[in-house]
Parts: sequence; structure tokens; C-alpha cells
Amino acid sequence: MRRNRVAAGTSVILLGVAGLWAATLALGGGNTAEEVPEPTATVVPSPPLSTGDTTSRAGGVRIAAVGDMNGPKNWAADSPSGRNGTAISALVRNNQIDAFLGLGDYQYDTGYCDDYVKYWTRLWGGTKPKLYWVSAPNHDWQPGRNEDLDNFMNGQCPGAPAKAAINQQRGLIGNGTPYSKDFGKWHIAFLSSAQWRYNPAQARALTAWLDRDLAAAKAAGKHLAVVHHDPYFTSDTSGHGRSTELKPWIDVMWKHRVRFTLSGSQHNYERSCPVNNADRCVSDGMTAFQVSTGGMGLRSFTSSPPYIVKRFSDTHGFLRMTLRDDGSFVWGFVPTSGSSKDAGTRPAPK
Repeated sequence: MRRNRVAAGTSVILLGVAGLWAATLALGGGNTAEEVPEPTATVVPSPPLSTGDTTSRAGGVRIAAVGDMNGPKNWAADSPSGRNGTAISALVRNNQIDAFLGLGDYQYDTGYCDDYVKYWTRLWGGTKPKLYWVSAPNHDWQPGRNEDLDNFMNGQCPGAPAKAAINQQRGLIGNGTPYSKDFGKWHIAFLSSAQWRYNPAQARALTAWLDRDLAAAKAAGKHLAVVHHDPYFTSDTSGHGRSTELKPWIDVMWKHRVRFTLSGSQHNYERSCPVNNADRCVSDGMTAFQVSTGGMGLRSFTSSPPYIVKRFSDTHGFLRMTLRDDGSFVWGFVPTSGSSKDAGTRPAPK
């Protein structure tokens, strides 16, 4: 371990998740994002970690995603967090997804090894074999305060030797370090938006890294997506507003025509129209999903941006997607505590 600080719940059977997803796919064609009308860095980041395609299926890449997962000292299997952890762990165990994308803020309030091991692992530990995680601010990482997330994901916290999928492939990934990975015909970059809070110079330098990374993947014929914690395309809540500091990253994403983004933080669910870097709905924009319904208390919305076309703040659950080789994708929100849903398809780029 790089650092020395270390500090039974009953399972829940969630019925109908597989059936719900089948219904989501069947209904997908009737709710398409395309139907929405138009309304100086001083620190140089480390070289990008090498990409490697380990996930390629004839039917497309199947992923699940959610953030803002587990409350302080919570290990109740029938909590919203427990229901989500159980459902996604079952998808991993039954090989029904190829990757679980963790969108940050895994364990509240402060993520030390002891908290991850005692609480998060009990509810979400079954997701680790297919977990690709993004580091995040506030509850996962504040330099000098809590820096155990990377140790935990690399199996270095006593009592939790399992490694996340990306760590099995790459070894230790420092908290705040960007990386990217190919999943079939798709290329996904994972960024730490915490850098804008704790090291803005490093965050600005990561803009150049992202530009190079996406350019290379696009030249190789990949379809592009980006994952980070703090949202840019989002409604305000009492807890958070829009993360405007991410604009340089958004400009790069638009430049390379990223197909979709995934973020969290707001404790609710949102989906944008295909949007450009000027907040306009356009046919070749990026669809921004904000999925922070992992288990924390939900927050209502206090603003209504015109680019948000679907949102709710009354349901916990997670997002499932199938990423097709032609650049099209299907999505469905799976409710686990509550009843709100979202489903749709986005066709291949022209």
C-alpha cells in the first residue's frame, strides 16, 4: 500500500429487472433524442494509460452506470443503495453487462479504507469484477484528507483484496489520474473533475490530454464517450449548480463529436438533448446523462435549462445502455426504489 492510513446485511432479491430491461429495449424506438427540436497549464499530466479492447460483442457493449452511491455507515440491503448494489451485482454475476461505470462519490461522508471495507463492500462489492471508476471530489478525494479510494480500488485496503476491473488490467491508478479504454467500437475517457477544485492547473493540462486522446481514438474509427463526476449540462439544485469550469473539456468533446457523457453529483436523474458546446440542441451534439441516483437522498430541481429534456428526482436506480458498433445506442433507466423511468434510442451518426 502506498499509504499507511487504514482505518451481513441480508441480500434483497429484486424481481423484474431483466423484464424491465427487455421492455426498455422494446419501447426504445418511441423516445429518441433525435426527436427533440433545436431550441496555460503549469502542470503536464502523465501520459495516457494504454487503451485495450477487452469488451466486444456482436450485439454491442452492455454497460450500467450510476454515481453517489452509499450513505455514512449504511450497510442495509433494503436501502436504496442496497437495492442498487444488489441489482448491479446480479448483472455482473450473471454476465448481463460488460462494464459497470462508477460515476463517483462512492462512500459518504469521507471515503477512508475502513468505510469502503465496512460499508460499500457489503452492498456494492459484487460490482468490482466489472467496475471502471472515475475519481471525484468531495466524498472520495480531498488531497491530505481522504486519499484511500485508489488503494481500495487496487485491493490494498485490508479486508477488501478484490480489485476493480480497470485495476486488474492496469494496476494502481492514482486518484485524479485520467485514463481511457476501448470497449468494442467505443472509446471512453474517464476524467477527474475534482482536479478543477483541487488543482486547476492540472485540470487545464488535462484538456490537452483529452484532445490528444479523443483525436487518436477518432482517427482509429472509434465512437467516443466521456465520463466524469461533476455535471456541466444540468439543472441546479439546492446542493450544486452547473460546473462551468468544465467548459474547456466540453469544447474538446464538441470538437471531436463525443456521442454521450455520463456524470453524477446532483442526486437525481437528467438527460439532455444532443447538445453542443453553446447549449444548443443539434443533431450531432452529445447526449448528456446525469445519473446520481445510487442511494443518497434525492434533491429537487431549482432551474430548468432548455437543453434538459428528461429529468426526475423521486426515484433511485441506475442507467443501462447498449452501445452499438455503428455508433447508435439504446438506454433505459432501471428504477429500484421508485417508479420514474426513461428509455430511448439514438441512431447512428450520419
